Amino acid sequence: MREPYCVKHLKIHIMQGSRSRVDLRSFDPSIGMDRGASKFKEICWYLVKMVFFLSAFPFPSAFKAALLRLFGAKVNRYLVIKPRVNIHFPWKLSIGEAVWLGEEVCILNFEPISIGNNVCISQRAFICGGNHNYKISTMEYKNGPVILKDGCWIGAGCFIGPGITIGVDTVVCAGAVVSHTLDDNGIYKGNPAVFVKERWNP
Repeated sequence: MREPYCVKHLKIHIMQGSRSRVDLRSFDPSIGMDRGASKFKEICWYLVKMVFFLSAFPFPSAFKAALLRLFGAKVNRYLVIKPRVNIHFPWKLSIGEAVWLGEEVCILNFEPISIGNNVCISQRAFICGGNHNYKISTMEYKNGPVILKDGCWIGAGCFIGPGITIGVDTVVCAGAVVSHTLDDNGIYKGNPAVFVKERWNP
């Protein structure tokens, strides 16, 4: 019986050995990132997050805002935070007044993330302050802060990368991937996100 092609190909690959220069075994998580809190505080936050933030139960927004403040977040009035919002480090988060965080928003703030006033972040948007340096074999962290200025709207399913600023009143349409800073008062869509038109006419 002949050996399937995929099995034969896999055996050849194993015999030849991998030619990859990537060495994830040597990755050091302490390089390139200051976690900003003790391990104990981080563990306590994860327990609180699992119960009150990642749950589908609609705990009151004011209660969750108080918990964020307890763990070092700067949170202003009128925050609306829906269920299953994943905030990595609240002590590296600043939220302005009258902000909406939709269901399953993920805020990966290895570096500070600042959200201005009257900002809407819709369902399953990913605000990502974390990255890796692919030019180094050990894939060290290459993180960056994210700034969402007043009045911007991040549509459902968007990805906002590290080191990005979203301008005042700018709209990022659903599903867009943002890899560079966006100007004020624009509407952007696509992957990568490109300018479509102004939001408000002069």
